[in-house]
Amino acid sequence: MTADLTPDLECRALTRHFGDVVAVQGVDFSVPAGSFFSILGPSGCGKTTIMRMIAGFLEPTSGDILIKGRSVLGVPPNKRPVNMVFQHLALFPMMNVAENIGYGLRRQGVAKVEITRRTGEVLERINLPGIGTRKVSELSGGQRQRVAIARCMVLQPDVLLLDEPLGALDLKLREKMKVELKALQAEFDTTFVYITHDQGEALVMSDAVAVMNAGRFEQVGAARDLYYRPETAFVAGFVGEANRWRGRVETVDGALAEVRSESGLLIRTQGQNLRLGDKVEIFVRPEAIAINLDAKTAAANPNQMAVEVSALLFNGANSRVLVRDPQSGAEIDVALPQSAEYSNLAKGAQVHISWGREQALCFADATL
Repeated sequence: MTADLTPDLECRALTRHFGDVVAVQGVDFSVPAGSFFSILGPSGCGKTTIMRMIAGFLEPTSGDILIKGRSVLGVPPNKRPVNMVFQHLALFPMMNVAENIGYGLRRQGVAKVEITRRTGEVLERINLPGIGTRKVSELSGGQRQRVAIARCMVLQPDVLLLDEPLGALDLKLREKMKVELKALQAEFDTTFVYITHDQGEALVMSDAVAVMNAGRFEQVGAARDLYYRPETAFVAGFVGEANRWRGRVETVDGALAEVRSESGLLIRTQGQNLRLGDKVEIFVRPEAIAINLDAKTAAANPNQMAVEVSALLFNGANSRVLVRDPQSGAEIDVALPQSAEYSNLAKGAQVHISWGREQALCFADATL
């Protein structure tokens, strides 16, 4: 007997216009059963429009939405096998926790004894047993978050939609809830579709991430692929931190090239189909740049320069050093190595930085 490989959610050529404005244009993706899928992008890129179409609050201009292989076009929101957690959670303050969780079941006409059983069961699964009689106002932010998810999960949806649900939390609680959300998704073994503008949320929790820009998906893949193998300049710049230079290809030797930046810096890179005179953008991650205390060590890499430390940004294991490009005066962001060798590094220090060809990500740039 073969396993059912039908995805829990599939969107085909999904498009939505608002008058002359194209909010979503020809988006295609599928989400396997039991996975955590995130749509990551800046505000206004079309993320929420996709979510509202899946939930049934908006109908697409064209395209199709399938859940468990069946189209849900024209099916009203309350008849779709999906549920949605909003940023502000929308818990009812006049109801206690159990009443909030059981609200949807009561609307469905489920028997009272069954509501009690299922509410108690879901409270156990979110690790909040025995709080059913508490008021919502008595809960912490993290507890309210879990109750909002429990209210959806008690209805046993095929797909749970989460619209920036951590946006209203403080930084420390948001970091904690990233781990808890992933654990809850695994506990319920339900497909989660999550939208966010926060790359940290998407990269930490997701099995796959779609990076969205101006109504389209730029790239869909695992977090590591998006970070280390971005396919477009937008993805390289939006996912993670990167130093960025614009310039023109000055020499080409097979897959190797030299790019002269606008400031005059010569950057050696590699890439396919590069030609003399091509306008390109170069991205180099801060952790890909080595700090060398002597010129001899730096000379082993094809890209190297003498620089002056302009600032030290202490953040524990994620501490950074800002150094000044001597040609342009621009600052270059470099990850500070966790080594005693660099413990006395100070503002004004003269050092060398270097990086390899393969660490200079090169993309066509039509804006030059």
